[in-house]
Amino acid sequence: MLDDSDIIVSKTDLKGRITYANRVFMRIANYPENGLLHQQHNIVRHPDMPRGAFKLLWDTIQAKQEFFAYVKNMTAEGHYYWVYANVTPDMDEQGRVVGYFSVRRKPKPSAIAAIQPVYREMLEAERQAGPARAVEASVALLTNKLQSLGTTYERFILDL
Repeated sequence: MLDDSDIIVSKTDLKGRITYANRVFMRIANYPENGLLHQQHNIVRHPDMPRGAFKLLWDTIQAKQEFFAYVKNMTAEGHYYWVYANVTPDMDEQGRVVGYFSVRRKPKPSAIAAIQPVYREMLEAERQAGPARAVEASVALLTNKLQSLGTTYERFILDL
């Protein structure tokens, strides 16, 4: 589905609504351009992705930092595809964030194998905590896991 040379590119506004989607994104996710533009980027969010991962994403990019992650996305038909994502804030001349760019490419199979159990644990923590505390429980689990490994989230992802 995603070839080694494919690069998925999208741009969103400050609320995460898609303002640009390249042809590769449309082909891989199997959405027409008018099915993606002005939609929340989470239109491709797969239910296997923990909410805590997206909390970390938003906290990072809203702090004007770039974010790296392995993400399981969903096509228009409900099939899935994995990506290695890099999300960066788009800033104007005054340094104000005006939107976000996301560039995704094919991930290494070994990275997917390493991140899947972490995401399953985060999802289980979310389920056990219930909807009101799901994100907090998921982020806490990830934070504790990273501390036990003596690493940061970014270093963990970049080393996969």
